[in-house]
Amino acid sequence: MSEIAIKEAPIATEKEISDKKVMLDIKDLTKIYTTPKGEYVVLEKLNLQVMKEEFISIIGHSGCGKSTLLTMIAGLNDISEGEILLDGKPITKPGPDRGVVFQSPSLFPWMTALENVLLGVEQVFPHGSKNDRLDICKYYLDKVGLGDAFNKKASELSQGMQQRVGIARAFALKPKILLLDEPFGMLDSLTRAELQDVLLEVWNKENITAIAITHDVDESIFLADRVIMMTSGPRAVVGDILEIPLERPRTRREVIEHPDYYHYRGHLINFLEH
Repeated sequence: MSEIAIKEAPIATEKEISDKKVMLDIKDLTKIYTTPKGEYVVLEKLNLQVMKEEFISIIGHSGCGKSTLLTMIAGLNDISEGEILLDGKPITKPGPDRGVVFQSPSLFPWMTALENVLLGVEQVFPHGSKNDRLDICKYYLDKVGLGDAFNKKASELSQGMQQRVGIARAFALKPKILLLDEPFGMLDSLTRAELQDVLLEVWNKENITAIAITHDVDESIFLADRVIMMTSGPRAVVGDILEIPLERPRTRREVIEHPDYYHYRGHLINFLEH
């Protein structure tokens, strides 16, 4: 069995930083909510660096602040203390440099799949021609397997197909980072596996930095280069980091049959159980 590389320090080493550019730099990030009983500290001085074109998964128990962290990166949740730098610039508000896929795709039901993706593309590429913008939308819808559903209304699509539109919409913005908040959490196991494959297939071609929040240990291993384990809240921080040095592109069978797979899985489960 090959040795499993586990990083305990949440900060990237100097060598890693020199070898590959830091795309996301989270420094002493703290989130405090005011409640009738006083201040509730969700995250306290959390530090994490994500390299350009890296895919990380974040796991932890419910209430540990995973989604809070993601919404702060998205600019949808105010930072109490510390800072988040995206490509060297502080995040202060939402922007098209972050593509977000939530558990529910939140499509406009009366619009077609194409129109739903086009909404964002028109904002990001206002100076392009109409045909260019349509081509971008069609390209990504086709990549997620909806080449025959451009003109179907969102209300006519299954839940899995709606989430495919959500994934296409996020990639079509050409973001610097892709943020995924349990995007497959509401889907049945078969559809979930299909969309994990779709996501990785598109991501492998686009090479966009990506962060996925998940409760699923197997999903976290399949998707990520590193799995970030958060401690239970309140005052959550990065508790451990597990390297997943499996070759890309990956297939599900290759990952499951890899001699280290159950070591990775056991390490993550052991962390969650303690």
